[in-house]
Amino acid sequence: MKRQNWQLFLTITLAILLVISLSYWAFWTAMRAETNLRYTGLQTAIATHLENTIKGMEMSAVNVFNAVEKNLDSPDAVIAALQSEAPLNPNVLGYFAAFEPYYFKSEGHWFEPYVHHIGNDPYQTSLVGSDTHDYINSPWYVSAKKTKQTFWSDPYYYYDGTDISGHYITFVKPIYDKKGQLVCVCGADVTFDWLDKELERINESCRQAPQVNKYMMGRNLDFYSVVMNKEGVCILHPSEKYVPLDDVHVLDDVKNGQTGMTQMKIEGEPCTLYYGPIESLEWSVFLAIPTFDVQKPFLYVGAALALLAAIAILMAYVICRRLRLQA
Repeated sequence: MKRQNWQLFLTITLAILLVISLSYWAFWTAMRAETNLRYTGLQTAIATHLENTIKGMEMSAVNVFNAVEKNLDSPDAVIAALQSEAPLNPNVLGYFAAFEPYYFKSEGHWFEPYVHHIGNDPYQTSLVGSDTHDYINSPWYVSAKKTKQTFWSDPYYYYDGTDISGHYITFVKPIYDKKGQLVCVCGADVTFDWLDKELERINESCRQAPQVNKYMMGRNLDFYSVVMNKEGVCILHPSEKYVPLDDVHVLDDVKNGQTGMTQMKIEGEPCTLYYGPIESLEWSVFLAIPTFDVQKPFLYVGAALALLAAIAILMAYVICRRLRLQA
């Protein structure tokens, strides 16, 4: 090529690269905002669905507790109240009323009727208070006496050698008499097995939502969610998807109920995580997505623009060469 043609070719090449670079920058800015909005909204939707599910459990439990409060005349009346109300929500494994020592003198130091069921089996009634299960010193009982409020317990493992042994979280409410004296602490037990299944159901429901499936840009929505307590311990998660949280800044966010985004490797795979709180439980929901899936729109569009730039530069070269030959 003659010098003028080379200058023309270089000028066209620089113009093409500038246009492509500006185009990718504009796309990157818009797609980054869309990606954050998409996954932050998805995380919020999952957290909201889970919170609503838990609030539904609370409403069922309060109905049972109110029935107990209205039937404090005798041990039999308490048991009958639990038995009549418990089957209304089969997702609750069991309900109990743990009484203050000698509230019913005939029952002695421990009186804790527990109405429970396993799967579709009939409901059973057990008296579980004893010297081996001294509920008076249990953290949930002590906290109920101290706070005088309803709350969800920390996750715990209960073992008594029977089929009700397992991992639980319990919704707790203290019951008082007309004089303001503590009568008993009522509780509703929910298993972590049920919560895991409920979280997966919520994930799948959100995954199929029409608004989530718009403008996929090559993404597979191959996400899952996990739940952390305020100490950063992963308490709900899919099988083999435990998330080890050791980032100090993220731990502070979780403890303070903040939202955010971080990246880490999970089972050796780089993942991007969006997180936010469930206020009523002091838990946080983490939405985990393989980073490659998040980056697909950027990679695909970047590759397409690079190919377009290469084609444009090649065409510019051919045109400049023809101009030289015609000169």
